[in-house]
This record gives sequence, structure tokens and C-alpha cells, in this order.
Amino acid sequence: MTTRTLNLDDALYQYLLDVSLRDSPLKARLRAETAALPTSRWQVAPEQGQFLALLVKLLGARRLLEIGTFTGYSALCMAEALTDDGRLLCCDLPGDYNDVARKYWREAGVELRIELRLGSALSTLESLLADGQEGSFDLIFIDADKARYPAYFEYALSLLRVGGLAVFDNVLWSGRVLEAQPESADTRAIQQLNLALRDDVRVDYSLLPLGDGMSLCRKR
Repeated sequence: MTTRTLNLDDALYQYLLDVSLRDSPLKARLRAETAALPTSRWQVAPEQGQFLALLVKLLGARRLLEIGTFTGYSALCMAEALTDDGRLLCCDLPGDYNDVARKYWREAGVELRIELRLGSALSTLESLLADGQEGSFDLIFIDADKARYPAYFEYALSLLRVGGLAVFDNVLWSGRVLEAQPESADTRAIQQLNLALRDDVRVDYSLLPLGDGMSLCRKR
């Protein structure tokens, strides 16, 4: 028996994928197309996408919000897990990858479940609150500019229903969270968020070493 999380080498990680990943040719093509981009590191791992889909089903979620969409892989995974009347609102900046996302959503038959709003995510979140959508979302996945993670958390708490889930990606930040005096604003923000989540009585909380680290925060 082990009392700590295993360190996955390449062979063990491949085994994890071989015995657990329920993949599709379409998702594999999207990952391959994304891998050829200079910004491919922005993509979530396939086991993370499958985990998000499971969370959607476990929650019985009907309203989802994603902050940071890129080529649309995580959005695709979550949208496929929704019922036909479920909806996912995606926030991202304009870029060539928007068309990649839309292409695969359309091919997967989930395009009508997804709304992609381009522009400042903070402005979109503010507009949702101004429109009276406080407490209306079941799950919010946050995988965008790390320096704004603490701000995104506060918006997520306002927009989530009680029992809803905020999920943050990259909270282990490839180990850079261990830096004692980080120069990067992104690293400092993730460190700030991690410490704040540990002590925040407004949420139930767990940090999982999945992908680059995922934090689950259930609104009390």
C-alpha cells in the first residue's frame, strides 16, 4: 500500500490511458490537430476531458460555463455529457483556434449546445451577473489566464448554485508553484489561489494531481 500519489512514468501513464480512456476518432483528430499548434501546451489531457464529462453527469448539470476554451476539446467532452436541453457557455479571446473548436463541435453534433463568447472573460462574467444569472450555473471550468485565477474564483462563487462545482486547471503549474520568490504573475496567482482555497470555508475542496493539477471547489 502507498500513502501518497504515485509518480507516473511514461509507461504507467500510457497504461492509464489504455485501460481507462474511452476515446473517439473525432476527439483523437482534434487532439492531433491541436498538437501541431505552437500553443498546444494549452490543451487539457484526454483523461482530464473524460473526468470533466463524468463530473457533468454526476452533477446532473444542465448549465455549464468554461473560461478558456482554445480548440474546444474540454468543451466538446463536457457538451457531449449534457442532455439535449443542457447548455455550455464558453469564454475565450478571438483567435484562429476558434474555428477549429467550432468545426469539431459541429461534426460532433453538439454545436447547438455551445455558445462561444469572444472577448474579455471578466467582462462576460460581469455581464452574466448584471443579467441576473447569479447562482444559475452547475459547473464552471476555469483554464485561462492564470494571473486572474483569484478573480475568476470570486465570480465563480457568485455564478454557481449551492452544490455547484468550480474546477481549476494547472494548479500545480508544472512544479513552478514551489518557487519561493516567483517572478511570474501567473505563478504568484496560482500560489495565492491554492492557499486561499485550502482555507476558504465557502467551499468543499480537493486538489487532484490529474494532468497539471485540478482543483475541485464545491460551493457550500
